[in-house]
Amino acid sequence: MEIMEILEQVKQNKLTIKQAEEEIKKNQYEDLGYAKIDHNRKERAGVGEVVFCQNKPDEFLTKIYQAIYQENGEVLGTRASTEQYELVKKDIPDVMYDTISRILKIEKQKDRVGNIVICTGGTADIPVAEEAAQTAEFFGSKVQRVYDVGVTGIHRILSQKERLEKANCIIVVAGMEGALASVVAGLVKVPVIAVPTSVGYGASFGGLAALLSMINSCANGVATVNIDNGYGAGYIANQINKLALK
Repeated sequence: MEIMEILEQVKQNKLTIKQAEEEIKKNQYEDLGYAKIDHNRKERAGVGEVVFCQNKPDEFLTKIYQAIYQENGEVLGTRASTEQYELVKKDIPDVMYDTISRILKIEKQKDRVGNIVICTGGTADIPVAEEAAQTAEFFGSKVQRVYDVGVTGIHRILSQKERLEKANCIIVVAGMEGALASVVAGLVKVPVIAVPTSVGYGASFGGLAALLSMINSCANGVATVNIDNGYGAGYIANQINKLALK
């Protein structure tokens, strides 16, 4: 609904002031021509708009970062390159880049709450795990990292059982056959978000084997995101963590 239509309906007593406010909120975005920046997303959905940096033309990327930064004072970007970091840094000197997770962010200081635990099968899974961890941290969740605890040395994850039991939510990041998610879910009573990675030999089919294993898990409480989708896992884990705190 357009603003003038909303105002006209208020004038005709077809909408209350409160209803008009809600309708106006739905329309709050900044049109850059090539992008429509959703400035109202944090109020509507709980967290602000996130920038997927990969494949964005340079000019589009810098303008989008500037628009979100000016409105919110912080920006989270995923799948960024070192070249994109150098580009954005020219306009926003405080921007930070992590080469492992490929997170490009300007972040306000905040208190992180709750408890999310992130596990990986091996060290090769850490880049995806860090994308998840830093996403959840950006949105205000406290994260513990338990890396390289795959099933070939199962005593390693069993030794972390006490930490796992204290979590509000657990993210399990694994490639190869993706068995770690089922093992962890069998040890705890909280939700487990499984993230298959494209790590593995030829028959892993770029993470498809792990994806199918996690989707077909016989353990209860496992929800699976797409291959290498650390961001998606971090986002959902943050939502679960915040709900647990309520």
